[in-house]
Amino acid sequence: MVWNEVSIMSARREFVRLATQPDGNVRELCRRFAISPTTAYKWIARSADPAETYIDRSRRPLTSPHETGAAMTQKILRVRDAHPVWNARKIRRVLEREGERVPAASTVGQILKRNGRISESASEAAQSWQRFERDAPNELSQIDFKGFFETGEGRCYPLTMLDDHSRYSQILKACTNEQTDTVKCHLIECFRKYGMPRQMNMDNGNPWGTSFGGRYTHLTVWLIRRGVRVSHSRPMHPQTNGKEERFHRTLKAELLGNRWFATMAEVQRAFDAWREIYNHERPHEALGLEVPASRYQVSVRPYPEELPPIVYDSTDLVRKVQSRGSVKFGGHEYYVGKAFTQLPVALRPAAEDGVMNVFFCHERIATVNRRDSLPAASPE
Repeated sequence: MVWNEVSIMSARREFVRLATQPDGNVRELCRRFAISPTTAYKWIARSADPAETYIDRSRRPLTSPHETGAAMTQKILRVRDAHPVWNARKIRRVLEREGERVPAASTVGQILKRNGRISESASEAAQSWQRFERDAPNELSQIDFKGFFETGEGRCYPLTMLDDHSRYSQILKACTNEQTDTVKCHLIECFRKYGMPRQMNMDNGNPWGTSFGGRYTHLTVWLIRRGVRVSHSRPMHPQTNGKEERFHRTLKAELLGNRWFATMAEVQRAFDAWREIYNHERPHEALGLEVPASRYQVSVRPYPEELPPIVYDSTDLVRKVQSRGSVKFGGHEYYVGKAFTQLPVALRPAAEDGVMNVFFCHERIATVNRRDSLPAASPE
């Protein structure tokens, strides 16, 4: 039985005083106070301490063989403080790589919470995504500009490119504009170092798309000419370039945030340092907590410093694109895009009667339907 709730400490003190009298009958007092003999003798034993207050003591053991030691706690907090947005799984993986015997990720999470490094609701917004990726590095690269931010020298437009398979950051550059020549300069530097990807995916804005919905610009034509297949995200569906979008959120959370940069050179130094951490130190959830560098290797396709001539099959109908961006065929003009002006394209019969596919190098860029009452080329 247990003590009644009325003045429980006073009742315990009174019981002990009566039970320890020379003629005290412990069994009878147990009956009258409605407690068990076990409880009675526990309090009689504790009364030998003059400082006894008759308050219930915690049942928590004084020591635990599985409790995380102070040294490990400090190591966990050290990694968290160096990377304030890394979660428990990332921190655990980093310490494992250092040769430490680290507790479970759930324990690491509890340590972060107890030490004020993470709130109870920090993971409420986490979502489970179905991920798709190419089977090997350099099969697909995703490229985009992150939204600009202000510096002491004006606006910075971060240009980023990511390998789809490994999530390896191939380009992270601080740019003063989003112009074609700026992007080409950084792409050439990247291609010379890492080789050529087989395909690149991008959104529909400048410099890889036109304001009126065109899919081919001087930049994308330049890429096609160098053997890269070009694809675009679905309009209003940025998730089709999702790894780039996720990279931008990580860049903002881990580096940019509310940080102020005085110069573009300062931005680039910060980009270079963070990119090194991202590629070689930061565990990636989608890679089983391995780092992107563990899955990346350079492309076997070198950057073509000298371009070979454009050659089509002998069965192709070859036409040069006119200054208006159109080709002449069957007595009509068909628009294929001004970005191809003065370049040769090939027309090949499609499976459907009266329809011709228009190719530039390896890329099908438009479809010509000769049965249309108003002849026009449908862009791919």
